[in-house]
Amino acid sequence: MRRLLVASIAALGLAGAFAHSGGNDNLIRRRKTLGFGPVHPHAVYHAEPAYSSSSFVGANSDPYEVAQRFVEEITRDSSPASSFVIRKDSYTDKSTGVTHIYVRQYMHGIEVADGDINLNVKDGVVLSYGDSFYRGAEQDPFIPALARGLPDVHTEHCVSLFNELETRAIQIEELVTNEELYSTQGDQVALGRSDPSAIADEVYGDLPYLFDWNCAHVQTPFVMSYHPAFSGQEDSFGDPTRALLQFMIAATPNEKLAQKLQVNPSEYLDKMQSTWETHFVGGHGTISATVDNVPDAVSPVKAKAAFVQVPNGDSTSLELVWKFEVEMEDNWYEAAVSAALPHRIVSVVDWASDSPMPVAPIPPTEHKPGLYKVFAWGVNDPTVGNRSDEKENFDRAASPAGWHSLPYANDPLMLATRVKSGPKGETFRNTTTTWGNNVFAHENWDGRNDWMYNYRPDAGKEMVFDYPYDPQVTDRTDALDEAKKHINATVTQLFYTANLIHDLYYRYGFDEVSGNFQQHNFGRGGEENDAVITNAQDGSGYNNANFMTPPDGQNGRCRMYLWNTAMPYRDGDMEAGIVIHEYSHGLSTRLTGGPANSGCLGWGESGGMGEGWGDFLATTIRSTKKYSDYAMGAWAANRPTGIRNYMYSLNTTINPSTYKTLDKPGYWGVHAIGEVWAELLWVVSQRLISKYGFVDTLFPPEPLENGTIPEGDFYRPAEFTEAGVRKPLIPKHGNSLIVQLVINAMKLQPCRPSFFDARDAIISADQILTGGENHCDLWVAFAERGLGPDASVEGRTPWGGGVRTNDFDVPTKCKSSQ
Repeated sequence: MRRLLVASIAALGLAGAFAHSGGNDNLIRRRKTLGFGPVHPHAVYHAEPAYSSSSFVGANSDPYEVAQRFVEEITRDSSPASSFVIRKDSYTDKSTGVTHIYVRQYMHGIEVADGDINLNVKDGVVLSYGDSFYRGAEQDPFIPALARGLPDVHTEHCVSLFNELETRAIQIEELVTNEELYSTQGDQVALGRSDPSAIADEVYGDLPYLFDWNCAHVQTPFVMSYHPAFSGQEDSFGDPTRALLQFMIAATPNEKLAQKLQVNPSEYLDKMQSTWETHFVGGHGTISATVDNVPDAVSPVKAKAAFVQVPNGDSTSLELVWKFEVEMEDNWYEAAVSAALPHRIVSVVDWASDSPMPVAPIPPTEHKPGLYKVFAWGVNDPTVGNRSDEKENFDRAASPAGWHSLPYANDPLMLATRVKSGPKGETFRNTTTTWGNNVFAHENWDGRNDWMYNYRPDAGKEMVFDYPYDPQVTDRTDALDEAKKHINATVTQLFYTANLIHDLYYRYGFDEVSGNFQQHNFGRGGEENDAVITNAQDGSGYNNANFMTPPDGQNGRCRMYLWNTAMPYRDGDMEAGIVIHEYSHGLSTRLTGGPANSGCLGWGESGGMGEGWGDFLATTIRSTKKYSDYAMGAWAANRPTGIRNYMYSLNTTINPSTYKTLDKPGYWGVHAIGEVWAELLWVVSQRLISKYGFVDTLFPPEPLENGTIPEGDFYRPAEFTEAGVRKPLIPKHGNSLIVQLVINAMKLQPCRPSFFDARDAIISADQILTGGENHCDLWVAFAERGLGPDASVEGRTPWGGGVRTNDFDVPTKCKSSQ
């Protein structure tokens, strides 16, 4: 059987945040990941205020009514079969006053899964909007795609390409098998040339240029189409199980299981059971199913019928698909598989990715604050500081109940044991372990999916989490056991860092309504029961980390690994930049396209920016007033230059990245794309720091008892409207301002953004926050690395390929700012 394109690529371990997965000793399993989908050439993002003839009735207009009328106007020439629904995860940002509204398209009453409009509305004006609605000719949705004239997947062209992929997959296996990934040098272990990411660049560097959509969107063999088990079953619209099994062939990392699924699918289909449900959304009835006993899935799979838009020459056609949510040991997929035979995988997103606020009343419970022996906030890793005693420094706006309290009604352990309240009827439970409203932290040595009863340190009634951390050099055979001896310190560090990230991002606007991670939301909106599950020393691999981000209301999952790049082993939990990078996947995924849509940063430039935001925010958080260049993952990987191609630097000799760098061989993967985006943001941030200076702490001042945020030395003096309403506070320093702009821009940009969209969203965010006083500074900084207004890309592919043109110029009105 011909090898799968997606399987051969994914087997490299190029997933999660850190692509280095080398080191064969003690490796339990290798993580693979799929991520691809169609490019929508008709998708647009308008970053300037948009006006129409009928949408606006004044500054005090209801923003949802404004959005309703605006969408009606811009879609009035669409097919009569097209309709839309304003999604319930739309919300108003309390900081900026902008209402972020998310609209989903329906055709013939069936959801168009990638038909999105996002609008940003304030004072009766649509400030900006993105639009990927289908506007093609109406067609019978139940005619299979191939019968409608979509590309014939059985062409000689495609066969030759798959043969090429098979040859390259064999090359990779030989390189990985025959060459040592690490060489011992005294007591150190140094990376060799043949780490998997380097091999990937060598063997697959020109891969995107070999493909067009005719073959690239067909990622699986067609055994399911012609297998005797399906004889006489030409129509599979009513049953998702065959399409789901086809996806599992590609998704499972277990090659033996994949072979069994292909040889005898009936054995597995007979065990898969579907339970059907009907939901009504905005007057549309949505039929969905839950499928049990799916091979290699760790929980029942959610399935629903939907349309997706597939390029068809110069136009776009709708294809009826089964949309699946598949949770596996190492992945959590959102996949679209054609409903008709042959079942082709059309798109896949892996949810595992390598503001002034009134203070809610403190719940009626008290607990002794925790005290932690940790590397304090701002100490990136053991090489730049020592551990110190740090208090449970929770932010009263972000964590009203602290880090160790949560309601019995939202506590998974209490729900499992059916305990609804405390012995005296109290509703909040205080814990003495690394278990709270924002974060559940524990070991996961077995690399398993179960987590509630994993080991976590218990500080007792004194709440002092003080544990030794002094790993010793041992023989390699004892290195894992040596690392495990320090699990109490490791879990404590992970709990501390993750809670501080929660609180920091909250203060910049990642709150309940925008989809943050909390078990209990204190009545402030959003979906609950989604604190981050954090696994320390996860046993499913080495030299990596990843974060799974399902939609709002489902727990995010962060898995941190040991790194066997040095002796003693280095623990990724102790490098704050890695934890921050991972958590930032949750931030960018929930904010881009709305908290209920986790499919907006799946591949190409969009997926790359998901990686880039993590690098940029982690680097910004660790930076100091004295400028320095920084590397990502340098301590864990035991490499001074880190795990990226270049360190983040203003010096073009050290980091020469420009927008066109994305055309280079080896830059089609999301991590390489991401480091270019992070470098662009680093240049932008340094220009703002030159203009406004640097603040030593990125944490805003604590709110007052009445909920008002004092300006202190953090914000500019408050300004008020003519009606006496306080305007959004503006950070006064460059490093805090860029963090605010980047996070605000995530809320403004469309689903599946390009570099251009994200750039324009940052400029728009500055216009909303400051009135555009940094308009030219931002353009000058982006243009410095080729992302000026006339930068362009031709032939963009799902992987981020294409031919790009740099533009180092700026808009005419900004010429004097250079």
